[in-house]
Amino acid sequence: MVSVREEPWEEGGPGVLRLPSGRLVRGRGLRRPLEPGAPTPSYGLYLLGHRPPPVPWESAWLRWPDFRLPTDRASARSLLTEAWRRAATDRVELACGGGRGRTGTALACLAVLDGVPPEEAVAFVRRGYDRRAVETPWQRRYARGFGEPGLR
Repeated sequence: MVSVREEPWEEGGPGVLRLPSGRLVRGRGLRRPLEPGAPTPSYGLYLLGHRPPPVPWESAWLRWPDFRLPTDRASARSLLTEAWRRAATDRVELACGGGRGRTGTALACLAVLDGVPPEEAVAFVRRGYDRRAVETPWQRRYARGFGEPGLR
């Protein structure tokens, strides 16, 4: 594993979001390949309706169809919590096909885990990651509800 103390994401780099705790996470659209020489994650969480292609770093897959919500909310909670936990010491990447809807929603959930009030999480991600992140009303509702025990 790569330690953040050795090689953190570059703040202000493409897709990098700083959470209130100082954790840096990267969101990305998988349809856009990594640029040559771009840093790679030590852990990736891939938010797709189908199994992602293999990557040379540790990764997990959360079944999450395009424009929808995760198919298994308990797994989503567990995997997003793990990504948030790892972001304290590792270069963590969250990615879906386009890098806006599912990725933005997952980043908003990480923001909630990091202490951003649930009702402010989408705006936080839109300011710090992509102004069009979190594309559908149900994705916005999911992110807002991520902090509420019954709506996870």
